[in-house]
Amino acid sequence: MELLEGDTALVTGAASGIGRGVAIALAAEGVRLVLSDVADDAGAKLARELSAAFIASDLSEPDAPRRLFEAAVRVLGSISIFVHSASPRRLENETALGVTEAEWDLMTSVGLRAGFLLGQAAGAHMKAHKIKGRILFVTSLHAYTPRNLPHYSATKAGQTMVVKELARALGADGIRVNAIAPGAIPGGGFDAGIASFAKMIPLGRTGTPEDIADMAIALLCDRFSRYVTGATVVVDGGLSLYNWIPIRAEH
Repeated sequence: MELLEGDTALVTGAASGIGRGVAIALAAEGVRLVLSDVADDAGAKLARELSAAFIASDLSEPDAPRRLFEAAVRVLGSISIFVHSASPRRLENETALGVTEAEWDLMTSVGLRAGFLLGQAAGAHMKAHKIKGRILFVTSLHAYTPRNLPHYSATKAGQTMVVKELARALGADGIRVNAIAPGAIPGGGFDAGIASFAKMIPLGRTGTPEDIADMAIALLCDRFSRYVTGATVVVDGGLSLYNWIPIRAEH
């Protein structure tokens, strides 16, 4: 029997990267899925491959989170798992003095505002239907260490606290809320072409979406994490054991 057979899930940011990896892993464990992304073609293609449904959604729009969740419930009937992986693309050179107001608003609206509203809706739905559901946020090491990307770092730090608040509010109903903080995963804004970067990672390589997806399954199934809620699990190959910024010798 699959670890999550009989579950139903909504996954945002499912067209690529970590969201795609999580969606594939969930399907392999017997979950019926609604995938969502702003990227229509890639998301719809993956949905067809997984025999899932796809709902295109621009989560930066004010009413998009509510509309997406309601549409997902109509498709699945009920939702027992919600995974928020959606995040606008970013560039590693976006600094605190360079990020524009528009970039700030886009990042926080998709990652933090929509994440909270979808998590809130999922929690209320699970509670009302007496579903011992699970909610998972994909955060980042940026939640803890500044390294450019102030809009991204602030969003991920905010998500970390949203996870704790939802976990506290929903625990009595048997609903678990957790997060994964990935390290260097190629894609998005990370330049995987920096060959020397892997040398900074104790396990000697950058991560893959599959590395994150495996931990997602562990956190979403009761077999491995039935007593875990409000937690953020770092999956980074040991990268966070070091400072993000290489120390240069003074001459």
